[in-house]
Amino acid sequence: MNYSMNENGDIAETQNVPFSETNETFEARKVVIHIKNLQKSFGDNHVLNGFNLKLQEGENLVVMGKSGSGKSVMIKCLVGLMQPDSGYIEVMGKEVNTLDQTQLDALRADIGFLFQGSALYDSMTVRENLEFPMRRHKEKLGDVTDTEPLVLEALENVGLAHTMNLMPEELSGGMKRRVALARTLILKPKVILYDEPTSGLDPITAKEIIELMRSIQKKYNTSSLIITHDVDCARVISERMVLLVDGINYAEGTFAELSASTDPKVEAFFKK
Repeated sequence: MNYSMNENGDIAETQNVPFSETNETFEARKVVIHIKNLQKSFGDNHVLNGFNLKLQEGENLVVMGKSGSGKSVMIKCLVGLMQPDSGYIEVMGKEVNTLDQTQLDALRADIGFLFQGSALYDSMTVRENLEFPMRRHKEKLGDVTDTEPLVLEALENVGLAHTMNLMPEELSGGMKRRVALARTLILKPKVILYDEPTSGLDPITAKEIIELMRSIQKKYNTSSLIITHDVDCARVISERMVLLVDGINYAEGTFAELSASTDPKVEAFFKK
């Protein structure tokens, strides 16, 4: 079975929608991210060589690829931190490569990003870490002047309301990841980008983070693009998967479809 997108970046087959609370079909959902024929090279190293991707509204889409395969480059191009050599990138109806800095900042305010290392500010309390994005994007607050209820709500979503006045050094690795996720949620993003969300965590904590990601997706109907090497994470969280090989979306499908593939390049992702 061929799971790759065609030259127009269109998905060839209807996929199951396990987390949907409606009878809405996969194709009927709005496209919130569309990447078409993305090309990016560094000298003779062709990192992305015609990569295509579509993320539907309310979907959890996992992208897997080996180290150095271009996952991070794709994310940087997606949010306008890196200019691609060619290709089309649309996020929530905006063509990224045509936006000026003010427009990019406004778009990024609607995109949450959970960094691999949590990326909390060591010199700030948990509360101050969560207030930081609100200070940068005051327009998202409207008439709200007291941010404490918003901070408390975000921390309650991740089960850490009691950590508001703690410093990052007082938190475990799993707690830091939860606080970082709370910070990601503080501006109510429409899209969340997860960069290796379970990396460096013990199996029990990793499972807790995965379940938290699922509960947040259901509660807020966020659209999530998840970069991971964790096969267990992909199995639990993904509605659909894209395998990034040789700079292209080499294979695409549900976890069950891809894990049953006999293609050697696909099988390599699922061997332990």
